[in-house]
Amino acid sequence: MRLLPALLLCGALAGCRYAALPDTALSDTTATSPAPATFAHAEADIATLQAQMARGTLDSAGLTAAYLQRIDALDRRGPALHALIERNPQALDEARQLDAERRTGHLRGPLHGIPLVLKDNIDARPMANSAGSLALAGFHPPRDAFLVQRLRQAGAVILGKSNLSEWANFRASKSSSGWSARGGQTCNP
Repeated sequence: MRLLPALLLCGALAGCRYAALPDTALSDTTATSPAPATFAHAEADIATLQAQMARGTLDSAGLTAAYLQRIDALDRRGPALHALIERNPQALDEARQLDAERRTGHLRGPLHGIPLVLKDNIDARPMANSAGSLALAGFHPPRDAFLVQRLRQAGAVILGKSNLSEWANFRASKSSSGWSARGGQTCNP
């Protein structure tokens, strides 16, 4: 049940060499500042987070906000990882809706209220699906991918889309890993 922290960490920390190109889909916080030293949910697994939500000591909106703040602190400021290409503008609203459902006793599934990040080659509305390429930067899929439909049916909150090697590295045999024209080079501290 430690899959969520591993997925979030893998999505946030992909590889490093050069600074990424700024993306207007993310907040413009390019100033370098130290990253916060601790994160309350860094080692929490899904079972622990669900237990805290069941007890009422944590809610999805608070957890989602904490992850979004952590992304802001590490992705464009602090070590400037450039791991996310785009944030889901509806993530907090989705989390609040899931909290309301929880209060009525309705749980969608085992991921109810759990935030996660998808690679930028998976269709997830309302975000673009560019596969890291400027050629597709404006493409907004008409529907969620089957995988995303299932994640949302299970109650997951999609935080955003992570950077990836452009075209999932299907562009050349000697291309840079973790680099895309849309997101630049991701950094692994």
